[in-house]
Parts: sequence; structure tokens; C-alpha cells
Amino acid sequence: MLEYKQIIISIIMSFIITLILGPLVIPMLKRLNIGQSIRAEGPQSHLSKSGTPTMGGLIIFIALLISVLTSGVLNKDMYVLLLSTFGFGLIGFIDDYIIVAKKRNLGLKPYQKIIGQVVLAVMLALYQSNTSVLGTKVIIPFLKNQYLDLGILYVPFIAFVVIGTVNSVNLTDGLDGLASGVTLIVLSFFGIVSMKLGMDSISIFSAALAGACLGFLMHNAYPAKVFMGDTGSMGLGGAVAAIAILLNLPLIIPIVGGIYFAEALSVIIQVLSFKLTGKRVFLMSPLHHHFEHKGWKETKVVIVFWSITAVLCLIGGLALN
Repeated sequence: MLEYKQIIISIIMSFIITLILGPLVIPMLKRLNIGQSIRAEGPQSHLSKSGTPTMGGLIIFIALLISVLTSGVLNKDMYVLLLSTFGFGLIGFIDDYIIVAKKRNLGLKPYQKIIGQVVLAVMLALYQSNTSVLGTKVIIPFLKNQYLDLGILYVPFIAFVVIGTVNSVNLTDGLDGLASGVTLIVLSFFGIVSMKLGMDSISIFSAALAGACLGFLMHNAYPAKVFMGDTGSMGLGGAVAAIAILLNLPLIIPIVGGIYFAEALSVIIQVLSFKLTGKRVFLMSPLHHHFEHKGWKETKVVIVFWSITAVLCLIGGLALN
């Protein structure tokens, strides 16, 4: 089992690397003219953000990789965590590149994203079902020592959870510091849980990525000097999903990742409502934009969503005791 010292070193190392990389990478992104395009139909207050460097997720993942590779804790689980993070991050990177280089605001076509996501999600599901001592069972929150055996439904269910999580984190990345802050809190929860379970690779990975998110907040908090882009948000989504799957805790994601879930659900409700009735439930979706239209300042929305996530993670802790 890991000593606390190793966890702390991973957090500090990735935090410092991210702080150092920011002033080096951000000017480079500016010189390459890698700026964010802002949707005209979005909140008018966001138009001033147009041109802010994006693809800053690269900063997070470089710090993560250095911290993990120097940790001395490298095994199959760690490689799977890295594959999920960088695999989904690559899809996001290609999407960002198309938007920036070809000036297409929509990036990759939906079916192109889904194909890549399905392949990675199925690989993750097959790995866990074949290596976990629980096989196709998952832990049921709030029911101690109770498991749900999904059997042949395990792979499609896990794939659904992974894809849903990745895209939900992507939708959450709409305000300065929102996705990075929420994910920092969620990663802290998973880091503590994995430490209690003695799963060293997940503990180190969660700590390193949490430290990178904390460092990135120094550059991404309002007013943001850089955005993580789909490169960062999809990579973070892949990381969170992979951690939960390897811990056999996919059912905990809607609890501790309640903000992700609410953001995605708001979009689904908005689209269905408009198509079926011609009316919108929210002033704008995803959910964070609804509160902006209600008159909340961007910083207030972010802090409230961070606070809700912290409470949800405490509830998640109770759910596993």
C-alpha cells in the first residue's frame, strides 16, 4: 500500500509542472493562432473570450504523464488509465485541430467522434471484465457488500457509461474553471477511495491528475488565460470514467459527478422539449448557461457548482461505507 508521501509528491509534482508549462505553452498557442471560437448564439458576455488560446488540455496531460512515469507505480491498470485518458484526449485534440486549422466551428462530425469513443469504451469494458476479480459485477452504492452482476450486458453498459461520462464532462466545460474545478474534486474523491482499497496505480494516477487540474486552474480560472478545449475535457472524461470502471464503481458516477449528469441531462431535455413541443425548458443549455441568463455571474455559477460537487462527493463517501 502506498505511503501518503508518494501521493503528496505526485500532487505537488504535477501541480508545479503545470504551473511552469502554462507560461511556456500559452504564448506558443497564441503564436500558432490557436484561439477559441465563440458561438454567436451563446451568452453575449462570452464574446469577449473569442481568440483565447485553447487546447490547453495538453498542459494537463504533459504534467500527468511526467508525474506518473516517474512515480515508479506502473502496471496494466496504469497503462489502461493512460490509454483511456490520452485516447479520448486524442479525439478531442483532432476535434480542436479541425476547428482551429480549418475554421469549422463544429469540428469532427458526431458519427466520427462516436466511432472513436465506442472503440475505446469497449476496450476498457473488455479489459475490466477479464481482469477484475468481480468479473461482470459492479458495486451498488449505499448497499454494503452488494453487487449487481450485469453478465452479457456488462460491456454495452460500461461502454454507455464511459461515452456518457466523456461527453458530459465535455458539456461541463463551458465556463472558466468549471470543468477543471469540478473534476479536481471528483478526482480527489476517487483518490481517497482507491487509497482505502489499496489500489496504488489508481491512487497515484488520481493524485497526479488532480494536481495537474489544480495547476491548470491557475491559468484557467476567471478570467481564463487558456481553455482546455475538447482535448482537455474529453481526456478528463476518459480519465474519470476509467477510474470508476477499474474501481468497479460506474454506478457512483451519477452521484459524485452529479454536475456532469445535470449538464448532459439539461441538453437532452432542452432538445427533446423543443422538438416535441416547440418550447424550451431552460433559458439556454447546458445548465450553466441557464443560470448565466438568470443573471448569475460566471464566477458565482462556478463556485456553486464546485460546492455542489464537494457535497455530492461527501454523499458518495457515505454511499461506500
